[in-house]
Amino acid sequence: MPFIRDFNALRFRTALRSILLGPQLLAFLPAISLGGYWYGGEGVLLFIAILFPAIIALAGLLPANGSSGAKECDSITGLPLRAAAIGALNEAYQTAGTNGHSTACLVVELDEFPTISRTYGTDASDKVLASAATRLRDTMRDYDLIAKLDGPCFAIAMAPRRRVDLEGMLQIAARIQGALSDPFSINATRVYVTSSIGFCTPSRAPSSDGAALLAAAERALVDAQNNGPSAIRAYSPDIVKRAAAASAIAAEVGNALENGQITPWFQPQVSTDTGEVTGLEALARWQHPERGLIPPAEFLPAIADAGLFEHLGDVMLNQSLAAIQAWDNIDINVPNVAVNFAAEELSNPKLVDKLRWELDRFDLTPDRLTVEILEDVIASSDNDTITRNIWALSEMGCRIDLDDFGTGHASIANIRRFAVDRIKIDRSYVTRLDVDRDQQNMAAAILTMAERLDLETLAEGVETVGEHSMLAQLGCGHIQGFSVARPMPFDETTTWMRKHREKLATPSILGRHAG
Repeated sequence: MPFIRDFNALRFRTALRSILLGPQLLAFLPAISLGGYWYGGEGVLLFIAILFPAIIALAGLLPANGSSGAKECDSITGLPLRAAAIGALNEAYQTAGTNGHSTACLVVELDEFPTISRTYGTDASDKVLASAATRLRDTMRDYDLIAKLDGPCFAIAMAPRRRVDLEGMLQIAARIQGALSDPFSINATRVYVTSSIGFCTPSRAPSSDGAALLAAAERALVDAQNNGPSAIRAYSPDIVKRAAAASAIAAEVGNALENGQITPWFQPQVSTDTGEVTGLEALARWQHPERGLIPPAEFLPAIADAGLFEHLGDVMLNQSLAAIQAWDNIDINVPNVAVNFAAEELSNPKLVDKLRWELDRFDLTPDRLTVEILEDVIASSDNDTITRNIWALSEMGCRIDLDDFGTGHASIANIRRFAVDRIKIDRSYVTRLDVDRDQQNMAAAILTMAERLDLETLAEGVETVGEHSMLAQLGCGHIQGFSVARPMPFDETTTWMRKHREKLATPSILGRHAG
């Protein structure tokens, strides 16, 4: 195979160069020249002085002069660049046509690499890149070509192999992630880095050339990164369609907010003691006139990129307060509605005055509004404005919920500093709670801590009767999830609330049992 023959030739030339041009031979060159003259006369001396260097140069053993070498290889990792990967893939395509072998391309990027550079400095991030390159070389076969792309990104052009399929590529990608997951040492500090990977096989590539194969693997990487860190994705034509849809969403999201297409849907929260509705959470949903219901995971990133979180917050707050007023008017008891506030909203110095004015406009007391704050905001915030706003809202009478508890690193001191009234236990601690002893122990520990701190508790994502029952036994005060009800538009809430009220007349509601 040409790919392998070229690799072996390169390895041979490198070894020969190290012998002929290494310091050991150069150190003895004067003695060799003198010995040649002594035993062979001027002819041998002339060969050593003139012809020997010329033969080395003609054989391609001398390194390129000037800066051409620097242009062909990355200065930090020593790896070849994009053109080398494309060339290797093109060569592999040619080989596949003669012997039935095939190739593939993987693109690997280190997740959140800018954070390493900001935290530890450029020299440290360069060391991580160099170490990552070494690990990739150690993980792949000698004949696979690894190239450096822009940023913390690497391309792997796989040497032709007899069998290239999806399962095998996933195993290779997982092996790469495992190699990169070992801690990197930076100034005696262990730093953990995750990686995202996209790959493409020739059978799925848009066209049969190296550039197209590499570009397809890069598109797969972007798709992987859109699904969170440490993701692996294979290229398929659907990726292009999803990218086009994402671009369309980004272009339309501003108008959707203005035109009332994005509205709150409401999910009930109930007491594990009585089954009574203790509140509703407002969740953003986009009812697109052509595409139908678009889930928040698809449009919230576009809202963030467009800097429209405050606008979305205004829409959610206004319509949630209007919903409370409407329920009051028809004698539907909804104690409060929880509205999520992003860090951008909480950083607004005029937030408290705005909320006070909105509550007065709808003739509602502050306790009817629950301010939901993500745990990450509390864990990472050193913004005094955010702290003052949350305290002021609490003093005004609004309830403060700490959302997704257990996924961040909020300390007990921060929970107190931000005047939290209730913690919402993340879904990850609820799944299979009724059958997994470790889950029960974790949930019990959180609930015990909350009880000692005099905090209320609500479990999110409760999907089964078994999870509901176990949470009640462990002492969780409130639950929310599909086992109670799915999020619903305002028009459906009245019917659901009335039916739920009728159920309370029967003894079927799960209560708390002595544990």
